[in-house]
Amino acid sequence: MYTMDEHEAFEVMTRFLTAFFQRTNGDMATLMADIALQGDGLTNDPAAWNDWLTYVREVKAASGR
Repeated sequence: MYTMDEHEAFEVMTRFLTAFFQRTNGDMATLMADIALQGDGLTNDPAAWNDWLTYVREVKAASGR
């Protein structure tokens, strides 16, 4: 579990969306379907969650906190 301030969270979101849009040419419908949470708390596309965690770790490592 990580604790983030607003700037770190915004950086994670920016990295996540940039990578997604580069891969899909901006397909917003796919993004929304991929990140939707299921009843078990997981995303429809497990790779989306793994990508999110990758960017969380990168931002936290860069911030040194």
